[in-house]
Amino acid sequence: MIKFDIEERVAKAKKLFKEDGFNCCQAVVLAYNDLFGIDDTLAASLSSGFGGGMGRMREVCGSVSGMVMLCGLASPAADPSSKTGRTNNYALVQEVAGEFRKINGSIVCKELLGLVPIGTAGSVPAESPEPSDRTPEYYKKRPCEELVGISARIIGEKLLKMNER
Repeated sequence: MIKFDIEERVAKAKKLFKEDGFNCCQAVVLAYNDLFGIDDTLAASLSSGFGGGMGRMREVCGSVSGMVMLCGLASPAADPSSKTGRTNNYALVQEVAGEFRKINGSIVCKELLGLVPIGTAGSVPAESPEPSDRTPEYYKKRPCEELVGISARIIGEKLLKMNER
């Protein structure tokens, strides 16, 4: 893996979200896909359904899903018979998700957006699958840009540590 600057990757993820209009998952994945030789179109396509907490269902935060996707590239578990591979992958996923939860109190989109109290697993009415317009009001009421930056930093730190081994 090539060396990279985490702060540049964090800034890239935030720009991809806020200025370019990618969803939270896409922004995190596209900030690092080049490290794995994955082209932008494929990375954006594979991560597209995870925005809005998986298709706007407000479940797992898209930025966390982006980290999980990158964990699959950094610590692959492609062979289902490899218990060690799966264990290593799951451990990395639990580590990055745990760090995100420690910082933000949750990994659940509806909780992070304040639609339900953190830790309640409350339900919210179904939303239209149509993405919200990216207006100044949209950005004022959502913490998504900051959450994307947090996820990009967490996964970047893990990738650098893994690269040092």
